[in-house]
Amino acid sequence: WERGWRATVSVPPAAPEGPAGPPLLPRAHPGRAWAGAAPPSPPPPSVHPTPSLLAVLEDTVEERVISEEYKIWRKNTPFLYDLVMMHALEWPSLTVQWLPDVTRPEGKDYGLHWLILGTHTSDEQNHLVVARVQIPNNDQSDALQSDNEKGEFGGFGSVTDKIEMEIKINHEGEVNRARYMPQNACIIATKTPSADVLVFDYTKHPSKPDPSGECNPDLRLRGHQKEGYGLSWNANLSGHLLSASDDHTVCLWDISAGPKEGKILDAKAIFTGHSAVVEDVAWHLLHESLFGSVADDQKLMIWDTRSNTTSKPSHSVDAHTAEVNCLSFNPYSEFILATGSADKTVALWDLRNLKLKLHSFESHKDEIFQVHWSPHNETILASSGTDRRLNVWDLSKIGEEQSAEDAEDGPPELLFIHGGHTAKISDFSWNPNEPWVICSVSEDNIMQIWQVAENIYNDEEPDVTAAELEDQRMSLLTGLLGTARGPRVLSALCDILGFFQGAAAALQAVTVGLRKLQRCIRQLSALALHQLILVKK
Repeated sequence: WERGWRATVSVPPAAPEGPAGPPLLPRAHPGRAWAGAAPPSPPPPSVHPTPSLLAVLEDTVEERVISEEYKIWRKNTPFLYDLVMMHALEWPSLTVQWLPDVTRPEGKDYGLHWLILGTHTSDEQNHLVVARVQIPNNDQSDALQSDNEKGEFGGFGSVTDKIEMEIKINHEGEVNRARYMPQNACIIATKTPSADVLVFDYTKHPSKPDPSGECNPDLRLRGHQKEGYGLSWNANLSGHLLSASDDHTVCLWDISAGPKEGKILDAKAIFTGHSAVVEDVAWHLLHESLFGSVADDQKLMIWDTRSNTTSKPSHSVDAHTAEVNCLSFNPYSEFILATGSADKTVALWDLRNLKLKLHSFESHKDEIFQVHWSPHNETILASSGTDRRLNVWDLSKIGEEQSAEDAEDGPPELLFIHGGHTAKISDFSWNPNEPWVICSVSEDNIMQIWQVAENIYNDEEPDVTAAELEDQRMSLLTGLLGTARGPRVLSALCDILGFFQGAAAALQAVTVGLRKLQRCIRQLSALALHQLILVKK
């Protein structure tokens, strides 16, 4: 599992024997019909295939296609990734988020990271889960291994001891979403199948759940009438939490105020601008009073908590041609945000002029439910959804020229496609401590932790120092001395080598300069995209 080639998989212990039951069918996203029922039994042979038989045949073909795609992906992982870890969870998780803490044990070749997960069981006790993950350090590497019997690179070994479920807390129903409070990562808010939002301080709960199954949150937040998914903590105001719901509203709580009685806290404000299911909500990362919401009414709304009204947003725009499922504010820019939609596109927006969409990212084949900016790079954005793909986008490459062959693979800004999942991706999270490391979870219980290969996102050639050039020159001279005869020949060789060395150094300097200029142009093109669109209009 070390860096270089580390593809690993683990399977949880077998569940205790009990009465056989139907396979777990993940619940649909709010407002979505999910055709996940087990296929009907095929009818007796008939001259004319019935619609149900055709559906079964279509499902079988799709399963075979997915299986073949996965085999191709697995064979090519050594060339696409610097890290791949796979783990089969006991139950599917609808949510995942890296915690901000990392520990690097002395004398060990790995760092310890923690994840927030949740369970979605088949009528069994659900849990909020904190998992510990061992990720190898950057300086750990080994040669690619080959499994000749299977005809594929790498090998899938056990990582049971690398991923451990450290804490399990009883939860009311499945965990629709779980997010930690930035000012205190021990405090986690969760969305439930009921209207309530629960808050846990996991340091106040035992690592093993109460066998009684009783759920005992530290706070119960009231205000919604139905369940939902959207959940966002304010990074600038401690304790301020937003929640989106199927009841068409967004609720705001300030948990630092504390409940008036018991453990129940009522909403501080309820925002009622949307006319359909509110799919997601997010605080602005640089302005403490601004937040955005998106809904099935196809709108993006920007709200200001300083306003005297909670029924009308500061700005409202028809963002997509179908339901808008997610949004994310750029952590480096106070103006840029992105939205993802059921229309299969990700849209880029500038808060200074929401009348014009900056750009539309097109490559997904189905609905998009998650979109998150990289915490390490202002131009990197990722999105995922029901097409089993997680796309990584680079804004700095928008508008770059492409060959016809490259254009067939997607637009220039499509940097990478993660195709390791064979089921719909439920959620994903960027690791805040390890650049380019992402954890993604899917409906088939699979959790994957992976890192894009450096040669994919880093197109710069390493700089060669003067000392390295001198070493190369002396090495070449040493090799020639064995064949050179006489001082004149040696002098001539030195002159020739000196000339070519100078030319090589000059050429390298020009190449490095051109690459830096190209990078600057990319960044300028991304930052000035809005102005360019206005000029074209």
